[in-house]
Amino acid sequence: MYKKRHLEQTILKLSKSFPVILLTGPRQVGKTTLYEFLRKKIGHNYVSLDEFEIRSLAKNDPGLFLEQYPSPLIIDEIQYVPQLLPYIKSKVDATKNKCSYWLTGSQYFHLMRGVSESLAGRVAILKLLGISQAEEINNPQSKKPWTPELVNINQKYAPINLLKLFKKIVRGNFPKFLHRNCPPLENFYGSYVQTYIDRDLRNFVRAGSLSDFEKFIRLCAGRTAQLLNLSDLARDSGVTTKTAKEWLSLLEMSGHIYLLKPYYKNISKRLTKIPKLYFLDTGLACYLTGWKTPEATLKGAMAGPLFETFILTEIIKSYWNRGQEAPLWYYRTKEKEEVDFLIEKNGKLYPIETKLSYRITDGDLRGIRSIKKSKALLGKTIFISATTKAYSLAKNIIVVPYTIIENF
Repeated sequence: MYKKRHLEQTILKLSKSFPVILLTGPRQVGKTTLYEFLRKKIGHNYVSLDEFEIRSLAKNDPGLFLEQYPSPLIIDEIQYVPQLLPYIKSKVDATKNKCSYWLTGSQYFHLMRGVSESLAGRVAILKLLGISQAEEINNPQSKKPWTPELVNINQKYAPINLLKLFKKIVRGNFPKFLHRNCPPLENFYGSYVQTYIDRDLRNFVRAGSLSDFEKFIRLCAGRTAQLLNLSDLARDSGVTTKTAKEWLSLLEMSGHIYLLKPYYKNISKRLTKIPKLYFLDTGLACYLTGWKTPEATLKGAMAGPLFETFILTEIIKSYWNRGQEAPLWYYRTKEKEEVDFLIEKNGKLYPIETKLSYRITDGDLRGIRSIKKSKALLGKTIFISATTKAYSLAKNIIVVPYTIIENF
């Protein structure tokens, strides 16, 4: 059964302005399924480069391939034949942008470089992640991407249930888990990791280093929601810092991790400039780090970081599902005064803190006080927590239940 995705309207809207749409994202998040659903509405043809014979034709004779599969056309797995991109450009230019090509692919270096060089000004690049919490419960997409300024203290929120929340965190947000006959987590993620390494990385990681890479991604998963210490990560993985940096780029470009940059625009020279590392699916992070049950995960050492990761991914989806980049940063001084996330909008900073607790204490406000001292223009501050109802903590500071993510 198809689950309605919020990105649908964005694709249809941008198709009126761009002859080429490139939908990127990790494997199994529903890129092909989404296109297939829209295809029934608008009548695009479909071809997959995952099939050997079709891929061979596209590689050996791109011009003939596009003649045999005319526009409007969906081309699945375009990363396998980036040589097609200049030919698509020629088709688009020859018809004065009247051709329509919808592409899916993973964000690998050679693909994105080819898109930038061949389709500049002709392509809209969209990113898809797993099912959002709003999509899962069939909530309609809000009119605007989520920001703290939209929060109403009198708004009603769904009841909280931490065990239910951590069941979702351990499960992850791949669409397959919403099916009636969904696979066991261990089997799904085991196959997923193996497929990702064998099929997607074979051309980027030396054969002898594949086992090291699997160790590397497990170590990255254990560091979700933490400052990135590249030297420590390389040492623990048994690889050079250069290799660790290259492998991080692979994980980032393929949509598996997100490097959240620090905010330091004209605020203070004392702020750190190191990014924070986040996995973009908590289920995959749990599998890679060995957290197998909601009960153990909720009580375990990674409960807080996984909760923070879960909230971040939902905020990101709110923007990416509209074809927008998320204006997200974090704040941290060298004295370790920190705010989990900052959203910048119209010259204002909106702080967001995540706390897996029922009570917010005075010590939790250290980071907020630090930003205020910097004289930055602050908007409403939000604490996303395990509270049962929203309440005002101080002037312009509101504590809300984590179920607010269902409105993103």
